[in-house]
Parts: sequence; C-alpha cells; structure tokens
Amino acid sequence: MGETLKRAISGAVYVLLLLASILYSTESFLILFGIFLIISLFEFCNLIQVNKIIPVITGSALYILITIVSIYDSKKTFDIPTLDSILLASTLLISVKCMVFLFDNKNQEISNLSKYLYLLGYITLPFVFITKISFGVNDYNPKIIIGLFILIWTNDTFAYIVGKSMGKHKLFERISPKKTIEGFFGGLIFAIFAGYLISIYLIQPSVQFSNKSIIIWTIIAAIVGVIGTIGDLIESKFKRIAGVKDSGKIMPGHGGVLDRLDSVIFVAPFIFLFYKILYYVS
Repeated sequence: MGETLKRAISGAVYVLLLLASILYSTESFLILFGIFLIISLFEFCNLIQVNKIIPVITGSALYILITIVSIYDSKKTFDIPTLDSILLASTLLISVKCMVFLFDNKNQEISNLSKYLYLLGYITLPFVFITKISFGVNDYNPKIIIGLFILIWTNDTFAYIVGKSMGKHKLFERISPKKTIEGFFGGLIFAIFAGYLISIYLIQPSVQFSNKSIIIWTIIAAIVGVIGTIGDLIESKFKRIAGVKDSGKIMPGHGGVLDRLDSVIFVAPFIFLFYKILYYVS
C-alpha cells in the first residue's frame, strides 16, 4: 500500500471516528477524548523520557474527576466558577511557560519539575478545556467542537498550500523548517473566512443574534490561527529535542495522536478564556 493511500485512509478513519463520537452523544465524545488524552500522555512521556505509569493514571483521574464535577454535578456541590478560574489560570501560566521555552534558543534541556508541569498544563488540563468549550453557555453542543476542528483543519491545510506555492520567508526555521510566514498568514486568512461560514451555516440556526455570532467565530478563528500555530511549533520543539519526527505511530502517515491534536489542545484554554471574557462583558 502506497504512503499516500495509507495517509488518506488513516486520516479518513480519524475524521469519521471524531465526528461520530462528537455527534452520537455527550458520553461518546467524553470517552473518545479521554482515550485521546491517555494516548497523548503516553506519547508525551516518551518524548520527554519520564515513566508513564504515574502521569497516565494521574492525568486520567484528573480528567474523569474534573469532567464529572464540571458537567454532571447537578446539585452544584462545588463552586464551578472558582474551579474553572483556578484550572484556567494554572493552564495559561504553563502555556506561557511553553511559549518561553519555545523562543528560548539556549534552552535545549527540560528539568524534571518542568516535565511534570507540562504533563499537567500542556497535556491534561487542555483536554479538560476541550470538553468545557463544547458545552458553550448551557448544554453540550456538538456544533461548537466540530466548528473548532474545522477551523484547525482549515488553518493547517491552507497554511500548507499557501506556504508550498508561494512561501519564501521562513516562520521559525530552527524549529520547523517547512513553515513560512506566507503560509501562516494564508492559513489565518482562510481560517477567518471559515469562521465566517461556520457562524452562518453551522452555528446560526441555534443563535439569536447573527452579527454577534459572526464576530465571535471570526475572533475564535483568529485565535486558532495564531495560538494554534504556536501550539504546533511547541510540539515540534519537544520532538526536535527528543530527536524524533512524530510523537507516535498509531496513525499511519500522520504520526501520533498528539501530532493531530497539538494545535487544538494548546488553543482550547485560550478559547475558553475568550468565552469567559465574552460572558462577563455581555
């Protein structure tokens, strides 16, 4: 079987599995992303060379506990806004640490403390925020998470196409030699256009104010284009330090689960923060 055919089949299976789980039920969505989290933890432990048992068990337990408390605590036993704020602040701080690590040319080693902080705030908690943003303001809304993945895929696809066809200036050659500035802006522009279309054709039937929906989704698209690209570069740095091309081999032609989700897990806390700001402003 040719490499292109393998890549196409693997990608199709991934997309179908993702869409089926998101659309079927809340539980199937949460279970699939719980499985994705476990695989991503396993792959990331390989990259940073730490024992897998404790991180995988701890990360899975946190995901299950926080998801149950946030989504299924009908009696409101816990102060969810406070919990959300603590989790968000912790995740964003570690995200900033990831960015500093990305742009630090001299830092090619990762301390033991940093490894476990990354496992918490770069891998585990972002999966929690993927589930949180899928609930929007009220109940589970599969359109939100599908829209987010469409933006990620649009940004990645057109960044590659524009970069391949007219890219001349390297974006971050030391970490990712193939990415170009032209590709970055191409992906960003097409993602914003996709956000506009998503707001009209996917989200619009379920909202009251069309103009607000358009503004919200074009802003989300811009966040995806910028922050998602940074997330991609951060994972590339981890792989470069580890001396590997892919985070895993579970998806033939595509690498590991973390390779497919690096952008969305890094951008999820920032979109949740945008939701919070939007809620308080409105």
